[in-house]
Amino acid sequence: MCYSAQIQAAYNRFVRQFGAVLSVRDFHELFRRRAEEGLAARVPRAIELLFLQPETEGHAQIAPLIEAWSASEAARLEQELFKQRRRLADAERALQVKTTKAATESRRIATDKVAWILDKLAALKRTVPVADDERIYPGWYAPVMVREGGARIIKPMRYQCRPAGKPASHDRQFPGTYNARRDNLEGYWRGQFGRTHGLMVAHAFFENVQRDGANVVLEFSPRPQQDMLVACLWSQWRAPGEAELLSFAAITDEPPPEVAAAGHDRCIVPIKPEHIDAWLEPDASALPAQYAILDDRERPYYEHRLAA
Repeated sequence: MCYSAQIQAAYNRFVRQFGAVLSVRDFHELFRRRAEEGLAARVPRAIELLFLQPETEGHAQIAPLIEAWSASEAARLEQELFKQRRRLADAERALQVKTTKAATESRRIATDKVAWILDKLAALKRTVPVADDERIYPGWYAPVMVREGGARIIKPMRYQCRPAGKPASHDRQFPGTYNARRDNLEGYWRGQFGRTHGLMVAHAFFENVQRDGANVVLEFSPRPQQDMLVACLWSQWRAPGEAELLSFAAITDEPPPEVAAAGHDRCIVPIKPEHIDAWLEPDASALPAQYAILDDRERPYYEHRLAA
């Protein structure tokens, strides 16, 4: 499965390379609900920075929502930082008197949490993205390109698909639906395959593998270096009294030899640029054509290294 990916978030790259248009309405609604309704939406900092640039479409509408949420989040983190620093000080005082397992563990936990909070506070203040600011995980939001009204449109979608018609509890019952196995496209994913296709632009992906009995995370990057058009399925979920949810899953298939040799049994499917529109406007009555696009994929060599 594709545990995580490093997305290409720059709007001008989407426009220049793929002629896509930003759905200001959908991005505005996402950031509005996060700022005003407390929606627990995890958004990579790189996407936030995109809308904090004056020249970005929708800047005047969306930037204030991001700034308001950032101020509220910073206040919340500062309160938690004070709490954890006090816990750390208490543990260190206790350890000066007597070394106990409880105090040692409390010091370890507080130390880790202080470091985590400081990292989050630094990210909120960052104005130039770093590599981690483009990384998404299951449950995070990413820009996904779809076809709508004859145009290529970029919409924010959650990286864990909740198919239309499923209950909200589906997310807890099936936490692995951020990936769609190719061998199950006409099974579990029959409501999306051949109907609602999308593309996520990424330049690396990350996988959990076992090394010497321990879990490690490997970063896989294509060589030659390139942006990959990752084949996805998506769904527009609605329910009475509930807010609309746009969500997606990345299609995975059998891995190339170098990914398998590194210890993982799945791999994303990057399609070729000439298939963009045929993929984004599928014909449910002609599924072999969609399989053919997945077969005629880009086939770079994936170098891997331990993720930072």
